[in-house]
Amino acid sequence: MRAPDFWRNRGTIAHLLAPLGALYGLSVAVKARTVAPFDPGIPVICVGNLTAGGSGKTPIAIAIADMLRGLGHKPYFLTRGYGGSERGPALASRGHSASVMGDEALLLARSAPTIVSRDRAAGARLAKEKGATVLVMDDGHQNFSLRKTLSLVVVDAETGFGNGFQIPAGPLREPVRQGLGRADAVVLVGDGTPDLQGFSGPMLRAHLKADGSAVTDQSVFAFAGIGRPEKFAASLEKAGAHVIGSCFFADHHPYTDDEILELKAVAGAAMLVTTEKDFVRLSTKAREGIKVLKVAPAFDDAGAIERLLDSALPRP
Repeated sequence: MRAPDFWRNRGTIAHLLAPLGALYGLSVAVKARTVAPFDPGIPVICVGNLTAGGSGKTPIAIAIADMLRGLGHKPYFLTRGYGGSERGPALASRGHSASVMGDEALLLARSAPTIVSRDRAAGARLAKEKGATVLVMDDGHQNFSLRKTLSLVVVDAETGFGNGFQIPAGPLREPVRQGLGRADAVVLVGDGTPDLQGFSGPMLRAHLKADGSAVTDQSVFAFAGIGRPEKFAASLEKAGAHVIGSCFFADHHPYTDDEILELKAVAGAAMLVTTEKDFVRLSTKAREGIKVLKVAPAFDDAGAIERLLDSALPRP
């Protein structure tokens, strides 16, 4: 879904839906108190967020896995495979389609072995059997089925928490204070200082850096189906591209070949560019002629996040 405009302000619609949002947040609190977490016998690093999409969570998870490898660990990603039909537990690979494994799982699998499992405990057992020494749980701050060693909450520093209401009245999955009460550290992505409501733990800052070598000084037509597609267009401009037009879809949109043909016709002579997350949702045929803007997070203090990981985990 695309985030509705009223998620950005506290207008009439948001206030009317606020009671439903309160119930949503209460359900998370009840699960936190009543679910008995499974201990997989290996460390679990949860990279989650408090809002619905667009925080930069997946790139941060990939960066965390890279750091863990540098510290001598063998990380496996664990994800529910949102948008895919696979219930798991199953190992995702490049040969799978996004309709089966979900786009985030395929993107993660390009960096480290990735287990898709709706049942996180079953997925954790499979990862351990395959030799994982640490799990990186992409999303799952509101999932309490696994015992977590370290919980990192990723926050879009520019948009913060929207209108401050919970789904469906706003973008929050639970109240900010409630969610940050379970966080060991916060990763702020981008510039800005959102209200973290008294959180006193470590706060790390990261910026998503785009590899614009393919688009600099090029006329491009942008398309994306992600949480904040306007962020993608801004990244293209910052990378030196001339964005002549754009077309945005709902998050996790399942593209058809006909849709891509239409986009190519609209773009004309301009370069058609999308995100890595969108690219994995395209068929092999549809990918022809489409460029990808790759982004990766750069931590302002990379040593701080490495020390945090190293202190939380046993030596490999």
